[in-house]
Amino acid sequence: MARVFSGVQPSGTLHLGNYLGAFRQWVAMQEEFDCFYCVVDLHSLTVEQDPAELRRKTIETAAGFLAVGVDPGRSTLFVQSHVHEHAELAWLMESTIAFGELSRMTQFKEKSAGKASVRASLFTYPALMAADILLYDTDRVPVGDDQRQHIELTRDAAIRFNGRYGETFVVPEAVLPAHAARVMDLQQPRNKMSKSESSPQGTIDLVDPPEAISQKVRRAVTDTDGSLRYDPSAKPGLSNLIELLASVSGRSIEEITSSYSQYGPLKADLADALVAALAPVRERYGQLMADPAELSALLEQGAEKAAAVAAKTLARAKDAVGLLPRA
Repeated sequence: MARVFSGVQPSGTLHLGNYLGAFRQWVAMQEEFDCFYCVVDLHSLTVEQDPAELRRKTIETAAGFLAVGVDPGRSTLFVQSHVHEHAELAWLMESTIAFGELSRMTQFKEKSAGKASVRASLFTYPALMAADILLYDTDRVPVGDDQRQHIELTRDAAIRFNGRYGETFVVPEAVLPAHAARVMDLQQPRNKMSKSESSPQGTIDLVDPPEAISQKVRRAVTDTDGSLRYDPSAKPGLSNLIELLASVSGRSIEEITSSYSQYGPLKADLADALVAALAPVRERYGQLMADPAELSALLEQGAEKAAAVAAKTLARAKDAVGLLPRA
């Protein structure tokens, strides 16, 4: 059975971009793949974090995974820092990936722009991401459009390592959804929907009540020319709404653009579709957060399963580069 790995940083309550860009794929892939899904808390340390908040958000993110349909009986769900092999293999990846490759990463350029002080981990975290993926002999990585560059770096690192030291790692492939691979902010439609952005009205949380979802969709930024067509460059706000409706309803973009002549009805139908899709997620999330002990137990079981696989891969990689094993 082919293996899948993916992870999300612990940002707390998850949003629509996470769901459409990643989680629906995660759930579907459980049917035919051996899936490893991870709360990548080590990656969050690239910026300042409040310790208590980080722990809370890690639990909330794990609950979100389960609420959208990740099944711990069919998939391995765990927290990254609970499996120490991630940090160890990251050093081998830093010793494989070149400085120039890291300096070309678009996300580093965007996140470091204009800042007087940037943590070294923000620069090197693609090496940790490569380690996350390669530890599990991953065949496929479901990601959003903004992460494709990092998957290519991971592939290059695996190929280079295998060329130097012999066949050690599986070379993974990225898998993107057909629609809404990059869900945009409803108020700032040229920016990706993100919890880190100061745009609460532009982000739909998975646990938002129905009235909040409807309000955010109604107030979504479009344009003033009144022409209902799909044109991400000239009409980013409207095109984002069309992509969202296509992703949630299963209808094609062509069908949607030919079915509406005004923005209002399209927004109304999108709001109804989102409310219906997210209702079971909100209910399940509430149940999980009401039983934190059970949630912690599930994460511990997942960490044990993940570590059993990761330890073998790390030992293979350490032996390949010539590190002396413990007696």
